[in-house]
Amino acid sequence: MAMQTVELQFNTGLKRKIFRNARLCGSWDGNGRYSDIWSESPMREDTGTDGCPMFKATVSLDLADKDKTFKWGVLLDGPQGANFWGVPTELQDADSTDRYRQFQLAVNAPTQVERYYFTYGRRLGANKYFTANGAPGLRFAVWAPNAQKVDVVFGTPAGYIADDGKGIDPKHPVVALTRAADGIWEGAPQGSFESFKSHPYMYRISNAQGETVYRTDIFSRSQIGKGSIDPAKGNWPGTVDTLDGTVSCSVVIDPDVIRRDFASTPAGKQPPLIPATEFWACEFTFGLPLPTRLDDLVIYELHIGSLGFGKPGPGDLGDAIAFLDHLVDLGVNAVELLPMAEFSGNVAWGYGDTHHFCIEASAGGRDKYRHFVRECHRRGIAVIQDVVYNHYDPNSGRAQWAYDSNAPEQNIYYWYEGMPGDYPAFEAAAELAVQNHSTDPARPISGHGGYLDNGSTGYCPRFCEEVVRQQFISSAAFLIEEMHVDGLRVDLTQALHRDNVLHADGRSVGTANSFGQKFLREWSRALRMIHPNVMLIAEDHTGWDAVTKLPANGGLGFEARWAAEFYHNLIGDAKSADGKARLLKQAGYGGNEPLEMDRFAGALSGSSHNQVVYHESHDEAGNAEGTERTIETAINGAALDDATRPWAEARSRVSFGLSLLSAGTPMFFMGEEIGAKKNFTYNNFKNEREDILGERLNSGKSLFRYYQDIITLGRRQRSIRSHNIDILHQSNANRVIAFKRWSGDEEVIVVASLNNAPFANGYVVAKDPLAIPDGAWKEIFNSDASVYGGHNMGNGGTTILSSHGCINTKIPANGFVVLARQ
Repeated sequence: MAMQTVELQFNTGLKRKIFRNARLCGSWDGNGRYSDIWSESPMREDTGTDGCPMFKATVSLDLADKDKTFKWGVLLDGPQGANFWGVPTELQDADSTDRYRQFQLAVNAPTQVERYYFTYGRRLGANKYFTANGAPGLRFAVWAPNAQKVDVVFGTPAGYIADDGKGIDPKHPVVALTRAADGIWEGAPQGSFESFKSHPYMYRISNAQGETVYRTDIFSRSQIGKGSIDPAKGNWPGTVDTLDGTVSCSVVIDPDVIRRDFASTPAGKQPPLIPATEFWACEFTFGLPLPTRLDDLVIYELHIGSLGFGKPGPGDLGDAIAFLDHLVDLGVNAVELLPMAEFSGNVAWGYGDTHHFCIEASAGGRDKYRHFVRECHRRGIAVIQDVVYNHYDPNSGRAQWAYDSNAPEQNIYYWYEGMPGDYPAFEAAAELAVQNHSTDPARPISGHGGYLDNGSTGYCPRFCEEVVRQQFISSAAFLIEEMHVDGLRVDLTQALHRDNVLHADGRSVGTANSFGQKFLREWSRALRMIHPNVMLIAEDHTGWDAVTKLPANGGLGFEARWAAEFYHNLIGDAKSADGKARLLKQAGYGGNEPLEMDRFAGALSGSSHNQVVYHESHDEAGNAEGTERTIETAINGAALDDATRPWAEARSRVSFGLSLLSAGTPMFFMGEEIGAKKNFTYNNFKNEREDILGERLNSGKSLFRYYQDIITLGRRQRSIRSHNIDILHQSNANRVIAFKRWSGDEEVIVVASLNNAPFANGYVVAKDPLAIPDGAWKEIFNSDASVYGGHNMGNGGTTILSSHGCINTKIPANGFVVLARQ
């Protein structure tokens, strides 16, 4: 009986020992024959050549089953508990959610090795390579399935290699890579890893057409450029500080050490480095816990580039660390950062990413980012990072675009449906555009008909490729595991799971939607295996309930989604808010006409369904059509002066109060706490920065105090942190809404008004005795307090009695009160 020896490996790709007690499960019996009843056997823990924990086991299988497809996977113990399935990756089938690996027996091979990589962060890129011979070496690996030849070339310290090869450092030999399985090219130079550390490099690829192209490492951990100049397009002075990182050389980085000090090291000197374990050993402050539940958060949305008021350039991570004490004073316990992965130029929002394992160099790079996270954690502030998976930087000519082939159908990082010849009408239109010398950015371009639009600013990634999905999954694991980020917010997830259409004619491509869903399931599964408490948020406007269900229950695995509907009903300054309540927008006109409180009541009630709610975000702070800052909308863009500011601030206080007191997780955009009034736009934010720290002590003083106190109330009251909400009353004519929040025996009632006159003689809120039980209620918060710039119209802290499902309370003009049951 001929047998084949098969070694099966589970490679974690993560430095920390997260998993234990691995058991191999496979479709064979004790005699090595194929079986539909899977067997289970222990695996041996070892250290892989990447220096990370791995598990392996050997089985002998009967070659009589050489035509059978064997299935296998791994059971693990770890952070999620005991006996959980260790393969988050689904089959390469749009209609399947099954999770196992497959292989067939190789005839005439002494030992067949089947490997599963849980993450690819140390499989692809420039990584340490460990052997039994002492110090680790350096190994390169790149996915280029269409390439004819791949070499690694090293650059000079200037960090740029031109398309003609100028900039290659002749002192370093070229490293020829060898094609391995799955279109991955691998190779190792002579010498230790340490001898190559900090060296710039690129891949020199002979593509499918035989052309020589230079490409960055998509799995790079650092891009050397820190500026905005692409030497192929502009006059580059030859310095790293002016070079655009997306086209610059990648850099060999040791991910297991961190700069000890935050301050930059002078050129030519090596910074003091310490092991990552030592760096993170002093991450927390005793007695100051870090929040781990989304329900407990008050989130501050922060764009680091918009800090640094008074500087000529954009803000950076140094400015962000200096800003943290302001956030501590404010009382927020989570910060959500706009994207920080490498992007084109150095002045941007960050939503056109290229290298997802890199932290934007112009902002400070990976080590300064880790210092920032550590300083947040020391202050009890969780860090949520915004990430973008729905498109790449459209100008990523040296990154994802045409990586190893000029043929559209072989553009490995981009989804292309069919062949260019499948779209004759589109090709004819593209030819006509050429003949007419059209310069319209929306003109058809030959060969582009099969790419997919999805509502983002670029074409859809090729999620049917496991490597593409792993690029995003592994970079997320990098943020959680190596950067110690506490949560991720994914940009426009509907672009991944619903909105993929052909560029040629707008037809929906269901297979792409299915693979987008597959990717999100794999992503959320893998992250929760590493860190079960990771907070995962989707920007999703579909209303699809599967978004916030676990994959095991047919969902995508998010904990919550951004609630744009709440914003449009509460604020409503965006053009897209047609058909919504638009409370603040309508109130800002200054009249006392009825407001659609009943429509807003629906959004308020819906906030209990796993939502992050906000009254201002980066999208609607002046960038989206029709939008402006909250304080501007509150008075319809009138000049802010002594006469208008009290009205503007009062309505702004109501807006944030209704968000924070809702049943969702509250978030707001930077500057709202001091009444920021300048528009935040993607192309002019640097020139419209506001002095948040300065205004906090001046015109924004009263509003800042209000934010402090209402945030403190929200964090203190468990009733406000719960998902329980009951709408007690709404009146369109009176512009009043009342609702109850509770947790156990703790109950509060919120009564809010956007009426321009106070209800000084009281206002009766009535429902039923269950909703408003008989008892005593005390005013514990009044948005109209004089310390906030108000008129002290309210109940003065007196006790109010409720009876027969009714309560009578005074309400300030453009204000609210919070009553707590005694």
